[in-house]
Amino acid sequence: MIRDVLLAAGVALAYASQLEIPGAPFGYSELFLALWVMLSIGRVLAGGKLQVTPALSILATFWLVLTFALAAGLIVGLLTTVWYLAAPVHDMIAYLLLASVTCLLAADPNADRHLRRTSWWILAIADVCFAAQLALGFGLIHQSGVNPWFWDRFMGWSDNPNQLALYCAMFGPIALNLATTSSNRLAGLFAIASLILIVYVGRLTKSDTYLVTTVLTGLVFLGLRLRTWITTGQRASLGRQAALWLLVGLFPLSLSLSPYVLAETTNVENFAKSLTKGDGGAATAETAALRINLWNDAITKGLESGSMGLGPGPHVDRSIVYKEFSDLPFEAHSTPLDLYTQGGLLAVLALFWILGVSAIYAWRSKIDALVAMLVSIGIFGFPHLIVRHPIVWFLLTLCLVSGTPRLIVPSAQAVRR
Repeated sequence: MIRDVLLAAGVALAYASQLEIPGAPFGYSELFLALWVMLSIGRVLAGGKLQVTPALSILATFWLVLTFALAAGLIVGLLTTVWYLAAPVHDMIAYLLLASVTCLLAADPNADRHLRRTSWWILAIADVCFAAQLALGFGLIHQSGVNPWFWDRFMGWSDNPNQLALYCAMFGPIALNLATTSSNRLAGLFAIASLILIVYVGRLTKSDTYLVTTVLTGLVFLGLRLRTWITTGQRASLGRQAALWLLVGLFPLSLSLSPYVLAETTNVENFAKSLTKGDGGAATAETAALRINLWNDAITKGLESGSMGLGPGPHVDRSIVYKEFSDLPFEAHSTPLDLYTQGGLLAVLALFWILGVSAIYAWRSKIDALVAMLVSIGIFGFPHLIVRHPIVWFLLTLCLVSGTPRLIVPSAQAVRR
């Protein structure tokens, strides 16, 4: 139980960058995760068992390939353009911590039970922390050294609104998974209430990516649930038959309504703009232009390194920078492109491989919310760097473990028979 709470706290508080431990070079999330790793190793040394599971093999293979790719890239970077070693060291420590957590978690014989219990704790901690941050943001309480707003965008305890939006996008599928798989009605209601709170906080961040991620993830989840409901092996009820005929008639119905939809294009466009940051105006356009500039430079840096990468850390230049930061490299703010600048083509292929395998395992688990998790990771990962966030690797481990076939150990009585 203690290990589950520590892991949940390390995952759920990783966005809280404004909460600092006085005099420590690390935050609360790193502290909790390091304590979890030490307790897990202590359990093994005390006689606890480890199990070589398919999930462990996949995660260990990924981290070994990524380590090789980053090491080769670092050699290229040190021989060419890398001048600052602080950022590479920070990334290497983060990758080492994440590799230790995921591999130890996947090697636990009761990993599925621990992951589910940790998910409940993550949800509970997220609810309490979000409530405190909302009270802080709306002036009900005061906390020194914390600024919960970036202009009109809510960021709570994080350093920027996008960081908080990422965790809202990841917490949502966790709540969805627990709500749809829990047999306890009160627990399911708690998960649904948590989902509402998470969506509300995510909307306050005014993140365009969060809005797109939430909408598309919700549509994918609803489609999968409807498919599961209709194609169940049981005898088709009247409700399932009606839903099936509704889907069959949806396409011609949409064609017949298309002239009316086109006539209301302006209203729909205005509504869509109202949901985005800055009403889809200068703020959204400026962000898009900046990201395109970063992505183009990331591709150029990767190609100049011979697709070997330049090692861990940021390597991208910006055309528009503040004067005091003009000599410092930046990140591309895109997971595939940042990995391309760090570990080259090999690191990108390793990323797509583990995402693809996780998607297969999530589909194999027959749990629709797990597929929705992968959709959230994929959508949010393209315009943001998310590979260093513990919540992402917790969800990938959850998908891999949930999709692993369970070994049925026969009882002693059955063996005697």
